[in-house]
Amino acid sequence: MKAFFLTKFGSSNKAFELRDSEIPTPSEGEVTIKVHTFGLNFADVVARRGLYPDAPPRPCVLGYDVAGFVSAVGKNVHGLKEGDRVTAMTRFGGYAEYATTMAEGVAVIPNDVDFATATALTTQGCTAYFCAEDSITLHKNDRVLIQAAAGGVGSILVQIAKYRSCEIFGTASSSKMEYLKEIGVDHPLDYTKIDFYQEIKKIGGGIDVAFDSLGGSSFSKGMKLLNPGGKMVFFGAAQQINGDKTTKLSGLKLAAQFGIFSPIPMLMNSKSLIGVNMLRIADDRPQVLQHCLVNVVRLLEEGVIKPKVGKVFKSNQLAEAHNYLESRKSIGKIAIEW
Repeated sequence: MKAFFLTKFGSSNKAFELRDSEIPTPSEGEVTIKVHTFGLNFADVVARRGLYPDAPPRPCVLGYDVAGFVSAVGKNVHGLKEGDRVTAMTRFGGYAEYATTMAEGVAVIPNDVDFATATALTTQGCTAYFCAEDSITLHKNDRVLIQAAAGGVGSILVQIAKYRSCEIFGTASSSKMEYLKEIGVDHPLDYTKIDFYQEIKKIGGGIDVAFDSLGGSSFSKGMKLLNPGGKMVFFGAAQQINGDKTTKLSGLKLAAQFGIFSPIPMLMNSKSLIGVNMLRIADDRPQVLQHCLVNVVRLLEEGVIKPKVGKVFKSNQLAEAHNYLESRKSIGKIAIEW
């Protein structure tokens, strides 16, 4: 089979090599998938930059999301069979024509769901579901701030919050304002023109829930906006990527921008800070990952969520796809077809 190996850190044009590799065989409790489409996540960009500690040593195959057909099933796997149309979350290894993962990370998809859309259901869909449905409870009329609301995770968070009848503040760049209105954001905030902290203050009141994938100063401002009983759900640090000049020093500067927190004021005001890393959930609580994936597919079937596919690239355009995602011009999910 063919697979894209990360061999160098840095520019996407030089980072990957297409190599021949052995088709993986599923062990007990695993499933092998013939990949039709794989998805990109911002963690892939961070890994390509050499800034993602969970990434395997080079040369390695990145990729968390795949969609295609089950090609082989290991022992003690139930509910899945050869030929099933599925979406799956892999622990890396997704940039390949075949990928193997644990059965808990695989879900059958309806026949009318295309493979590009299906790649949005795993890492991004499960992250959104775990953040909004498992980690906290959204109440009617909650004021909710969603950073990067036009992205893969952010757009699904918007749709879940809308389903829960929340008042939604969403940040994105100028070109994405209409899309935010389309998916239900009540207060689209163009971060290229305004300070979201000042704008929310101007509108009046604080927020009850913040979903932050950016980190740094956006995280710090979001924490300051929390009302008593408010919750900050934090699942990324995209601000560490700063053009081609990103270094480990950039990470240290970003860490300083988070600020210093004491648990005492948080206790006195009943505020919560919740960190989410779906890779850890998958590793240590696979049954929870399965719960999230099954429910994401259910919400899709019920029409609660409708993942947006921003663009589909061919496999020989992997570097271009990385550049597009990194540019922050994309909306929704970016997918690659073999």
